Amino acid sequence: MVTDKQILHTERSMLISRLAGGEAYDVAVIGGGATGLGVALDAAARGFSVVLVESHDFAKGTSSRATKLVHGGVRYLAQGNISLVREALHERTTLLANAPHLAQPLAFVMPSYKVWEAPFYGIGLKLYDALAGKAGLGPTEFLSRRETLALLPNTRHSGPAGKLKGGVKYWDGQFDDARLALALARTAAARGALLINYCAATRLVYENGMVAGLQAKDQETGQTYDIKAKCVVNAAGVWVDHFRMEDGQALGRDVKPMVAPSQGVHVVVDRSFLPGNHAMLIPKTADGRVLFAVPWLGKTILGTTDTPRHDLAREPLPFGEELDFILGESARYLTRAPTRADIKSIWVGLRPLVKPPDEEGDNTQGLSREHTVLASKSGLITVTGGKWTTYRAMAEDVLDEIFAAGLLPKRAGGVTDHMLLLGAEAMSQKISDAPGIHLYGSEKAAVLALPGADRELGGGLTEAMVRFAARHEYARTVEDVLARRSRLLFLDAALAKSLAPEVSGLLQEETGVAPQLAEFLTLCDQYLHMPG
Repeated sequence: MVTDKQILHTERSMLISRLAGGEAYDVAVIGGGATGLGVALDAAARGFSVVLVESHDFAKGTSSRATKLVHGGVRYLAQGNISLVREALHERTTLLANAPHLAQPLAFVMPSYKVWEAPFYGIGLKLYDALAGKAGLGPTEFLSRRETLALLPNTRHSGPAGKLKGGVKYWDGQFDDARLALALARTAAARGALLINYCAATRLVYENGMVAGLQAKDQETGQTYDIKAKCVVNAAGVWVDHFRMEDGQALGRDVKPMVAPSQGVHVVVDRSFLPGNHAMLIPKTADGRVLFAVPWLGKTILGTTDTPRHDLAREPLPFGEELDFILGESARYLTRAPTRADIKSIWVGLRPLVKPPDEEGDNTQGLSREHTVLASKSGLITVTGGKWTTYRAMAEDVLDEIFAAGLLPKRAGGVTDHMLLLGAEAMSQKISDAPGIHLYGSEKAAVLALPGADRELGGGLTEAMVRFAARHEYARTVEDVLARRSRLLFLDAALAKSLAPEVSGLLQEETGVAPQLAEFLTLCDQYLHMPG
């Protein structure tokens, strides 16, 4: 039996050698984000043979650009979507239990500037508690003005939003999304799955009108490989329509896009703008969207959600009006509000919201956060929508659809419900604390045993962490290390840029390939870009 004490080796030559071996797999997964990785783990845990290919790095897209919250969806209560909230609350508990080193409870405070706000939102949050039941993380509490200021010390006593009346405190969770994705990948690999990043699915392969595998291209060498599989899962996030349309052409059918991309913008500033360990949530801003200020890895993330976006850029830029909105709304609630000069990093996440068949227009606030699983007549399984919190439930639904389509023999589910992810260990430090060795959980000793464990490069990153990323965490580029194995690009782009040359040298020493330093330096400038 594989235990989380085993340290996996991810030497690329070994992975490619397996891919070239011509094995026929039960399941082939396209996409190495939260959804695809969850499917790979669930299928492998049930004893199926699994291969997953990702065109870039694991969690390179949406799955590393989340708001870092593990939540049931408080605002979905207002939409009356009780089933979605109930499912997400269950999955919140499961995720916190299975990866305690990467996901932990977090208290939120909603400051109230109108007399009706605290009772109105408090009643909804009490319902949230009731739906959580024994899985609740803490009771909702009504706060006095003094208590609110004690928990959110930089909050305005009075200002454009009015005079502070009090507040409501409730509980949800937060996590390190990119490192959780990596934990899923490595846990699946520990159970026999073959996962390869920088290996793009280029086309589907058919036999007798049915999907029988795919062709993949090693992005480093240009070599192509044919992968045979009884079932292909299209889990490419906001890009799933590409393979759906390819499948439609093969079947001679017209396939309409099902994804309406929506973006969330995140601005990272110093922790001094929100001291303490409580997050602030404004449930309804001037234009009806949510504003949040969340402590994360020693910094504060400010942001909002649900702006329509029509392009599918790999590195989307924020719109100028969004940045102005976030800073302007922050100034309504914070005594000392950040300006453009205070921004450490700014980044955008695209969300694959599912478009109803007759949906028109650009309003993405009303689109479904529920996931959708479809089986085409060729047997291609597509999954999209949903959110990080429910990745495990999404994976189970995908396996159920595979069984219903007769692509694989049914095997009992629930196998990942209590499955600890690699590194799982109860933590004394919190995700809100500055990054460091604690994020490795039970694998800390393995990192500390490597050369350079006592040599910090900066921002909590050591030489040993870079070596561990290359040897055991699939890291191939400077960006892999500084954006997703550590989170420095997302926390402080200028610091990440300054460390990049040394990280590049260490990576090249470990992997023998050029780690794309110039490209990363350009990316750092983008994360510091302030749109006009």
